[in-house]
Amino acid sequence: MSEEDADRDEDDLERVVAEVRDRVDPAAEERTRLREVADRLMDRAEAAATELCADADVLQVGSTARNTWISGDRDIDIFVRFPPELDRETLEEYGLEVGHATLPDGHEEYAEHPYVKGEVEGFDVDVVPCFRLESATEIRSAVDRTPFHTQYLNQRLDDELAGDVRVTKQFLKGIGVYGSDLRTQGFSGYLTELLVCEYGGFRPLLEAAADWHPPVELDPEEHGRVSFDDPLVVIDPTDPERNVAAVCAAENVARFQHYARAFLATPRTDYFDADDPEPLTEAALREHLEQRATTSIAVRFDAPDLVEDQLYPQLYKSLDGITNGLDDRGFDVFRATTFADDTAVVFAELAVSERPAVERHEGPPVHVRDHAAGFYDAYADDPDAYGPFIEDGRYVTERPRSFTTAREYLESDRLFDVGLGAHVETALEDGYEVVVGTEIAALLDEFGTELAAYFEPRP
Repeated sequence: MSEEDADRDEDDLERVVAEVRDRVDPAAEERTRLREVADRLMDRAEAAATELCADADVLQVGSTARNTWISGDRDIDIFVRFPPELDRETLEEYGLEVGHATLPDGHEEYAEHPYVKGEVEGFDVDVVPCFRLESATEIRSAVDRTPFHTQYLNQRLDDELAGDVRVTKQFLKGIGVYGSDLRTQGFSGYLTELLVCEYGGFRPLLEAAADWHPPVELDPEEHGRVSFDDPLVVIDPTDPERNVAAVCAAENVARFQHYARAFLATPRTDYFDADDPEPLTEAALREHLEQRATTSIAVRFDAPDLVEDQLYPQLYKSLDGITNGLDDRGFDVFRATTFADDTAVVFAELAVSERPAVERHEGPPVHVRDHAAGFYDAYADDPDAYGPFIEDGRYVTERPRSFTTAREYLESDRLFDVGLGAHVETALEDGYEVVVGTEIAALLDEFGTELAAYFEPRP
């Protein structure tokens, strides 16, 4: 590349980043409005908390407290800290009382313990109780760490780095890997902030990620005490025994690398724009099915009434169990996925959908006397088996196959022998349907976008 071309690429990258930064940086009016609402809610929460417990205090946490929130984000996270001498039951009781005093129209939700969530003047507000501790290593629940995260980053993020965090978050959103929820399994806000701090900005992070060779291990405070078997390891600066990136799936680390390289090679603003595919039409689905000449099959059932962070681990476990069951019976899963809305679907594409009526079963070599005799005796008087006969020095029998089609297997009780999520298993016991081939079109109304993402995949 000539020096002139390099300068042009440099100018393009800086222009794109500047354009995106203008878009994601909150305007002064937006900052002022959030600050006014947050301060008013903090005062209300503090008054309620100290009335219950004189040693309680209140602080704002999360991206709006760290100046890393993106324009348009409407989240205000208020943590109410109680002294560690308080028992957990009382903390939960006080936490809910403070939450309802702060958010009279709020409702209770549950993570590791209950908290109150509500909306105030267009802002989504969480009021969460936690223990006030000296160190994150003393935590009693995951939320106890959060104040330490805010304290750590507020000491390290200046305005320039905070701006680069916002650009990085938007990039991760655009490529579909932002979010530590158990459906996305991507990059959390805290992880993003740590990565930008560690590498010194958006561009240095992308340049480093483009050359990552997982497993990648980062320890900002050089205090890690535990080994992790994850593709990306970032030791929590506030807790030497925690990997902040533990939830990041290998494919999302790889996707980040792919788009880091693509953006550095050709900087464009569209990398920062989430672009869900158009729902698949029935005609397009039929064309895919005909071209691929595989067999699509799906198990569909009423989605369990769970929050996504509880539902998707169960769906992923069930996906593994069902696809393993199909593979074990010779139906050769080509690719598979799962998705949910009102109903839930475990979807698989099979290279083989129908098997012969008999299956081959090889026994031990004849010269292994005891084992060979046991195998022979087990099948010698079986009227439905072919054999035993000898082939290449070992006993072989051909016995009837339990299921000759994938549909037959999935519609049988043997489906419940595989590893299923507990609530998924209950939902399946209540009833489910199996759709095969062109019958998959019945899923399009609810899952047209998900099927488009499956049949028209991108990095």
